[in-house]
Amino acid sequence: MEARQNYSPFQGRSIPVMQYSTPPNKKRSCFRKCLCWTICLLLLQVIVVAITGGILYLVFRPKLPKYTVSKLQITQFSLNYDQSFSATFNVSITARNPNKKIGIDYEGGSRISLWYTSTKLCEGGLPKFYQGHRNTTQLVVPLSGHTQDSKVLLTTLLHQQQQTGNIPLTLRIRQPVRIKLGSFKLPKIKFVVRHRLLVDGLSEKNDIRIQSSSCKFRLRL
Repeated sequence: MEARQNYSPFQGRSIPVMQYSTPPNKKRSCFRKCLCWTICLLLLQVIVVAITGGILYLVFRPKLPKYTVSKLQITQFSLNYDQSFSATFNVSITARNPNKKIGIDYEGGSRISLWYTSTKLCEGGLPKFYQGHRNTTQLVVPLSGHTQDSKVLLTTLLHQQQQTGNIPLTLRIRQPVRIKLGSFKLPKIKFVVRHRLLVDGLSEKNDIRIQSSSCKFRLRL
């Protein structure tokens, strides 16, 4: 008798191997989408701000205000009994707003100081006021101060005047303002002005002759 052979139904057939793809990382995909949306929104904001700024510039044509010191007068410049030094100045400032459609609202908190090199002689502040379109405003601002170790200061001032015939002074202004575009007011910013002066001398009860002056102007948020 012939021996029976057992045949498997899969004998001689190749069994396909199933390959499963690794599922994508959902967290990484969400992060990429969020990053892309964030970048797109930032770019959109930059474009909107640039377009708005361009439109405002074309409509209002903004120009920087101009400041000049037209007069400087000393009402007190004296040595005290305790060897300290007192100074009081009246500073005449001309503020010009050259803009046709922009007003400037000068807020409180102004700081003005007069310096000789690194020594502050006196300080004060501008009053609150509104400056309209194409307006020129004349201001007389009183400044007062008290300085210790006055002998060194007075000796240095005298030596400076004898050597060069003039004395360098610096007027520093920090002025909070709000710019008015039509009926709309922008948020508060600061005007930072540094006015360099060369004067012929410092003597009490006399007007000081300003030999030369230069002004630097900056905006600070």
